[in-house]
Amino acid sequence: MQEADAVSGENEALGRGRPAPPAAEVLQKAHGACLQWHLGPARRHQRHAPPALALRLCPGPHALLRLQRGRPGAVCASRRHAGWRVRFRTGNCNPAAPRHAGSAWLLGNAPLPGNVGRGGSGRMNVQQLVPLALPRGRPLSCELCGGPAQLRCGACRVTYYCDVDHQKADWVSIHEKICQLLIPIRTSFPFFNSEKERKHGMEQLLHRQKHLVDLTHKVAQKFVFEGKHEEAIPAALHSLRFSIDTCGPDSVELVPAYLILAEASTGLGHLTQAEEYLSQAQWIVLKTSDCSNGIQSKLHRNLGLLYAAKGNFEESLYHLATDIYFASCAFGTHDISTSGGYFHMANVFFRQNKMDIADSLYTEVTDIWHAHFSRLIRVQSQTLTSPAEINILSEEEEISEEPLNEAQQAEASQVLNAILDIKEQAPKQQPAKTASVVHALAMLHYLILDLPKAHELGMKAFLIAKQLPNQDASEAIHRLLKLIKSKLCYTK
Repeated sequence: MQEADAVSGENEALGRGRPAPPAAEVLQKAHGACLQWHLGPARRHQRHAPPALALRLCPGPHALLRLQRGRPGAVCASRRHAGWRVRFRTGNCNPAAPRHAGSAWLLGNAPLPGNVGRGGSGRMNVQQLVPLALPRGRPLSCELCGGPAQLRCGACRVTYYCDVDHQKADWVSIHEKICQLLIPIRTSFPFFNSEKERKHGMEQLLHRQKHLVDLTHKVAQKFVFEGKHEEAIPAALHSLRFSIDTCGPDSVELVPAYLILAEASTGLGHLTQAEEYLSQAQWIVLKTSDCSNGIQSKLHRNLGLLYAAKGNFEESLYHLATDIYFASCAFGTHDISTSGGYFHMANVFFRQNKMDIADSLYTEVTDIWHAHFSRLIRVQSQTLTSPAEINILSEEEEISEEPLNEAQQAEASQVLNAILDIKEQAPKQQPAKTASVVHALAMLHYLILDLPKAHELGMKAFLIAKQLPNQDASEAIHRLLKLIKSKLCYTK
């Protein structure tokens, strides 16, 4: 590998006081004037600088453009004090960089405003695009809004944005998690020597796309349950885009992404946009004769939320009741997937000041989550005691009680905390129902291994339950506290 360095000032050539190699030069365009900088000689352990290589800095001091001739190479640039330090390297030192001799590529990192890094794990990397460096006939568009791209991610180099704000939004939402996963999907296929290799490559691509559909959907759903609607939209857009690539533009598999986009838009108050997404989802469902009950349940739930946001409570209750019907057909009347319909219907009755109906529905939601957490803890504790006791569990119970995923954790936390706030602020206190909600929250934090919070909530529930005439609830809470203390001792 050959290497040469040049350090320049802002408006004058500094060099190193020795003649520069005649075959290389660096030009900077600054304040309308084109200034020529010469490279210093090779370092002592090297003989000469790379031959036939020219660089131009344009349109300002932040963008580097490489003009390759001969062997492909890579260029790195960094700002040092008042000048630039430019390093030339020949050879394949960056396998991810394009390898087209005679073509122009953007290489420099632009120090743009905001919390921007220069690569590395966990930091956003921004690269400015130079229009003359882009391939003709291939317009590049922003990942979020579809506008003309001005930047790209410097880590994956296959994702483009119109400005830094949209790159930040995408990075915070989902891009940090899928940055490197996008490279094999958005780069061209290599040349395959046989039909078997081509089919294998297509299968691998489809597998990667389906994985990204699942990942982006879960992340978007988690943001929605956490109330982070703005962060949910970029992840949901990615999920929709990958679903279209995988299943086509009219597949029922697109409906979940449309529904998350609609729910996030409703949460942000963008009701017109939410209505458009729901219209797309509803049209696909109407065209699909064998649409599942689960999909129809989610569609009607989002329609109910939209009408509730518009203040049309009667229409909202109709769609939420239809949601509960389809969810009950798909999962059962006392499943956590059905509880969301009860919760949103209770919110509508609460807004109508029908407190008795709302309270009964909130109690139903609490009971569903309480029973679900109790089953999970029972299965977990019995499984950990001894292998002989594992056989006591029925196969049905072992298969059905799966651990909580992140979206379910976020939904349970959001729903139960909202119910607890309502119970604590009610004019007429109901200690039994409040203790049940706090107990359910304590079990949730125990299952997600947030043991200090679980112990705090467990003690709160135990103190409330001790005041009740029926001590069954306090005994169950006491058993939970013993489990929490045993795990706390084990972790210490």
